[in-house]
Amino acid sequence: MGTAATAWRENLERLGVEVPAVVVPLAAYVPAVRTGSLVYTSGQLPFVNGALSLTGKVGAAVSVEQAAEAARLCALNALAAVHDLVGLDEVVRVVKVVGFVASAPGFGDQPVVVNGASEFLGEVFGDAGKHARSAVGVAELPRDTPVEVELIVEVR
Repeated sequence: MGTAATAWRENLERLGVEVPAVVVPLAAYVPAVRTGSLVYTSGQLPFVNGALSLTGKVGAAVSVEQAAEAARLCALNALAAVHDLVGLDEVVRVVKVVGFVASAPGFGDQPVVVNGASEFLGEVFGDAGKHARSAVGVAELPRDTPVEVELIVEVR
């Protein structure tokens, strides 16, 4: 496992994390699609063993710290979608992360929340985990989840 991108297995082990089974889609879409050298994931929610880990609005019922942990789970679920489609050994780099944060009125720390996903991807892939990003505040997300994350990754 010579490159940062392929050291993912050891990094997840060090973090005490395993790639979960892919989350079954909630509607008419697939978890991930490959086109050329890019894999796009659908938006992933913070599911753990088939159940949402958290619900509510960030800045009200959900703290920034709780939401950042939820964003980390979303990123892990997005990696599961990539792994199921092409295998994480094929990842060259994370290109972009888009995070949506269900925000209470006046809440403006969406970037801090989405750092939960970004920092996790850096821990997993090292320099290959550095990416472009958007962190967007929204009024509602599916099933009252506080965070949704999608990835674009470059693969071999």
